[in-house]
Amino acid sequence: MWHCNSTGVYSGVIANGNGDSSDESNIDNTWLRGIQETDSDGVAQFESLFPGHYTGRAAHIHLMAHANATLLANQTLGNDVYASHVGQAFFDQDLINAVDKISPYSENTQDMTLNTEDSILSEEADTEGVDPLMEYTLLGDSVEDGLFAWLAFGINTTESSKVTPAVFLYEEGGVANSASGGAGGSGGPPNGNPPDDLTSGVASDPSATATSASSTTALASETPSGASSTRRAKYGVAMLGQLLAVCIAVVFARIALA
Repeated sequence: MWHCNSTGVYSGVIANGNGDSSDESNIDNTWLRGIQETDSDGVAQFESLFPGHYTGRAAHIHLMAHANATLLANQTLGNDVYASHVGQAFFDQDLINAVDKISPYSENTQDMTLNTEDSILSEEADTEGVDPLMEYTLLGDSVEDGLFAWLAFGINTTESSKVTPAVFLYEEGGVANSASGGAGGSGGPPNGNPPDDLTSGVASDPSATATSASSTTALASETPSGASSTRRAKYGVAMLGQLLAVCIAVVFARIALA
């Protein structure tokens, strides 16, 4: 799982439109990127920060699931990465609007793209049986207290597609992948195509099997009308032949990175 910070910047990538592109040290950063093994029910949990937005894309989280992955000794999956699922998760517009009023989200100078204007959200929503919006509930009286958000989705465990990251992370630091078509990769600023290329890959091995995530993020601002009521989940978590239902839970707690 990976996403941008409160002002729409990704770690591990140097590209025009991704923060200060002259700051070459960002290629070594790994914040707001995580990977872990799911439990026997296909569930994984993360604690993170609510994502901001950048020009051309609505607020979203990138998700990748690896079925039958081999964890290497250095706790990575290696350079040669294959995935059973690559997708994105989104949030209710009222929630995004409420978070955007809170500092440092309110200091984001990039134009906000609404959910109704995001082509990837539209494509996912038009797919039969798919609801790309995360369910959520507030952890306190207002959005500043954080959120608990979750999403269940199905993957085909026999699917195995090659993933080309924009950057490999070695012990010595990040190295741009010349085969990715550019350091920015697709799925990140500035163009916002599908996510396959904006995974900062960990060069000798990241950990995980079929991925499901739970994350926590911290915010600040007033709760939008009705924001505390959760959206209805469409999927249960179960193994059905070659299909695995994965559940991602994310806690968005407390303060955000600028």
